[in-house]
Amino acid sequence: MKSIFIFCFPLILYICSCKDDNSAGGNSIPNSNSDTVAKVINVVVAGAENEYTFNVEVKSPDTGCNQYANWWEVISEDGKLLYRRILAHSHVDEQPFVRSGGPVTIKKDQKVYVRVHMNTSGYSDQVFKGDVETGLQESTLDKTFASQLETVQPLPSGCAF
Repeated sequence: MKSIFIFCFPLILYICSCKDDNSAGGNSIPNSNSDTVAKVINVVVAGAENEYTFNVEVKSPDTGCNQYANWWEVISEDGKLLYRRILAHSHVDEQPFVRSGGPVTIKKDQKVYVRVHMNTSGYSDQVFKGDVETGLQESTLDKTFASQLETVQPLPSGCAF
């Protein structure tokens, strides 16, 4: 009996944790609990005012070029793109991963959001918010906030692998 429990318990947990997607149409953006949404899990900033380097740790459900985190970006509180780091390939076997970018030309007390974008599901609602002076903390942001930035350059030109 004990061996059946040990075998079945993980299976039952898996089945119970699965969610149905009953949305109509193929263009809906999944919620942040979906296995198709990336999220920023840490941000470390170094450097001097107006020339900061952002080290952004991302966790994403990459499966290859068909589904991968294709950039992270720093945006202002009013939705202006301040910096975008293009991710030229998937990170299937490297999760979570850290990629650096800069220089980001902001003041030490300027409030910003750092968010990640998936090629299939768009922006995550899980972001980091704050400033360099007091730090950036995990936060949420409506995934449609400044969604027009999805078409602003620079944009990925493809996926290497």
